[in-house]
Amino acid sequence: MTEKKEIHLRNLEKLFYPDSVAIVGANKVQGTVPHDILKSILKADFNGVVYPVSPKEKFIAGIKTYKYVTDIEDPIDLAIIVFPASVCHMALEQCGQKGIKSAIIISAGFKEVGPHGLAKELQIKAIADKYDMSFIGPNCLGVINTDPRAKINASFARQMPEEGSIGFLSQSGALCTAVLDYAQAKHIGFSKFISFGNKTDISEIDLLYYLKDDPKTKIILMYLEEVSDGQALMKAARDVISESGKPILILKSGRTKEGAAAAASHTGSLAGSDEICDAAFKQAGIIRCSNMEEMFNIAKAFAYQPIPKSNKVAIITNAGGPGVLTTDAAIHDGLELASFSEDTTSILKKNLPKTANIKNPVDVIGDARIDRYNIALSAAFDDPGVAGVFVILTPQSMTDIDLIAREVAKVSSHYDKPVYTSFMGEADVQEGIEVLQRNKIPHYSQPEYMSKAFAAVYNFSLNHYNHVKPAKYADIHPEITSAILNNAVHKNSDYLTEETAQKVLAAYGLPVLDSYVANDAEQAVELAGKAGFPVVMKVLSDEIVHKYDMGGVVINIKDTNEAEKAYNSIIGNVKKLRPDAKIKGVLVRRMIPEGVEVILGVKRDSSFNTVVMFGLGGIFVEIFKDVSFRVAPIDKKTAESMINEIKSSALLKGARGSAIRDIPAIVDSIQRLSQLAVDHPQIKELDINPMIVLEEGNGCFIADAKIMVTLNKS
Repeated sequence: MTEKKEIHLRNLEKLFYPDSVAIVGANKVQGTVPHDILKSILKADFNGVVYPVSPKEKFIAGIKTYKYVTDIEDPIDLAIIVFPASVCHMALEQCGQKGIKSAIIISAGFKEVGPHGLAKELQIKAIADKYDMSFIGPNCLGVINTDPRAKINASFARQMPEEGSIGFLSQSGALCTAVLDYAQAKHIGFSKFISFGNKTDISEIDLLYYLKDDPKTKIILMYLEEVSDGQALMKAARDVISESGKPILILKSGRTKEGAAAAASHTGSLAGSDEICDAAFKQAGIIRCSNMEEMFNIAKAFAYQPIPKSNKVAIITNAGGPGVLTTDAAIHDGLELASFSEDTTSILKKNLPKTANIKNPVDVIGDARIDRYNIALSAAFDDPGVAGVFVILTPQSMTDIDLIAREVAKVSSHYDKPVYTSFMGEADVQEGIEVLQRNKIPHYSQPEYMSKAFAAVYNFSLNHYNHVKPAKYADIHPEITSAILNNAVHKNSDYLTEETAQKVLAAYGLPVLDSYVANDAEQAVELAGKAGFPVVMKVLSDEIVHKYDMGGVVINIKDTNEAEKAYNSIIGNVKKLRPDAKIKGVLVRRMIPEGVEVILGVKRDSSFNTVVMFGLGGIFVEIFKDVSFRVAPIDKKTAESMINEIKSSALLKGARGSAIRDIPAIVDSIQRLSQLAVDHPQIKELDINPMIVLEEGNGCFIADAKIMVTLNKS
C-alpha cells in the first residue's frame, strides 16, 4: 500500500469517528446548506463537540462561534467546509495550520463548472497534500455514520437513516437524497452513507478499502458516473471480495452515448465503453445493477438473509398465476424448484385442503389464512432439499395480511435459510409489507424479482474470486516485437503490413503460418510451390488496410498456373483502384484448412487500459456483434469464460453433430495476445480476423491480422 493510501485510511477513521467537528462557514440562515449541516449534526445526537466557524456571527443555535478555525483552542478531528468555492482554499489552509487531518468539502463550483473550477480544485488538492490532510469532495452532499459510537450526519440530507449494514457510496449528491428517502420508506438501514462528489482527494477506491475493514458494513453499494482508474477499481473490488467476502453492487450511469455525454457535463468526467465496464465488473466479481430498485432488491437479500446453500427454492402462494410467473422467472435465472421429500408431501397433503396444490409451487388457495401459510412455510423450511423459500400473497377479502406477515417473520427466524416475500398490490397489503420490512424480511414489489435477487446472492457465494495470476510465457521474443513497433513509430507508420504483423504475433507464439513475399509473377509461382498448394495471396501495401475491397486477395490457389494468374490479378486490381498506393509485394502463404472462424482483438480503453476481445468471425461479429471483452492481463479461467460467454460458443463445442473445435488452442491464443498487448503499449489496436479453429487437437491458425500503432505525434 502506498504512503498516501495509508494516510487516507488513517484520516478516514477520524472522518467517520470524530470527537470534535468544526463547521467552517456556518451561518444562521435557515434553508441554506451551512445552516442545515449544523442542524443535521445536532439533530442526529452526534457523540462529540461541535464548533461553528463564522466570521460574522457570535452564536448559532445557542453555540459559541469562532471567527477562524485557528481560534479554536481545542484539537479538531474533522472540518466540514461550506464556504463558497472562491475562498475554500483559504479555509483549508487554516485547517492545515490548525493540524486538522480530515475534511469534507461540501461546496460546489469546482471542476464541474469548467477550467476555472478545475484550477481551484487543483489548488485545494495541493494544500491537502502539503499538510497530509485527506478530504471528501468537493461538490458533495456529505457523509453519514449511523454507528451509535459516532452518530454523525455531516450532510444536508433531510433525515438520518436507520442503522444498518449497507455501506453506500455515490458520486451524485442529488441521487443520495432520493436513495435516503427510498430507504426510509422501506426501513433499509445503512452503516456508512457517503457522497464523494468530485473525488479530488479521497476516491471510491480509498472508500472501498476503508469499508472492507469496517465491522459495521456487510455489503457495499456504489453509484458511479465515470470510472477514472478502472484497473485500480478492479483491484480494490477483488481485494474487498476475496479478503472480506463483502459483495459490491454498482449502479453506473452512462450506458448510452447520450447518457455518457450527460454524465460528463454533470461531473466534468468522461465515460468509457459500457460493454467494457460490464466485462470488467464481472471479471472483478462486482455485481452490476440496471437501476436503483434492482440494486436494493439484491442488497436486501445480502444484508438481511442467510446465504442459500443451493439453488433449489420452494414457492408458496395463495394464487396460481403469480406462482407460475415466479416459477418461470426462477428457471430463467438459473434456479431450480426443489423436489419435496415424502415427509413434506405427506404433511402438506394431510393439512392443506384437497383443492390445494401440494407440489412445488405450493398453492394454499385464495382463502388461505395464517394456519395454511404456517403449515406450508414450516414444511418447506424443514425439507432438506429446500435452500430458500419464496412467499407470495395476493389480498383476498379473508386474507389476514399483517398476521401472515408476522407469521413469515416468526417461522423463518428459526431457520438458517433465506425467505423472500412478495405481497402483491399497494394499499391493501401496505400494513403487511411494513411488518415484513421492520422485521428485515426482504419484500419485492413483483414476485419475479425474488428469483433475480436469490440468483445474485447464490452465484456470488459460488465464486470465491481467488484470482490466479496470468501465465507468463517464456517462449516469447519481446525484443523482436519492440524493434518492429519502434521502427513503425520511427517511420510514422500507423499500420503494420500483414507480413510485419505476422512477425509480431509469431514472436509471442501465436499460431501463424510461414509466409513469403513475391515481387513478380515468376517468384510468386516459386514461393507458392515452396509454401505448398493450395495457397492464398494478398497484396502488401501500407496504404491498403482492407485488401479484399481492393481485389487484393486471392484464395485457394491450387497450382502454378493459378498462382501466376492470381499474382497478376492482384497487382492489376490494386493499380486500377488505388494507383497512388505503393505496393511492396504480394504475400504468399499456404491455405489454412477449413474450420470455424473466430476473431481476437485488442483495444485501449480510457478507463481500463488494455482490453481483449473474443468472438466468432464472419456474420457473428459483423451483424450480431456476438463478442466478449476482458481486461488484460488474462488468466486461463478468464479466457475460458470469454469463450463460454458468447451466444454462438455452441458452434465450437460440436453443436448439432458438428466437430468439436480446439478450444484449448483458443484459450492459449487469448492469453498470449493478452501478454503481447500488456508488454507493448505502443499497440493501439489489433485485430486477428479470422483465426481458423480446427478440430479438437489440431490447433488454430491466424489467417489475417491488422495492427495499429500509436505514434508520438506532437
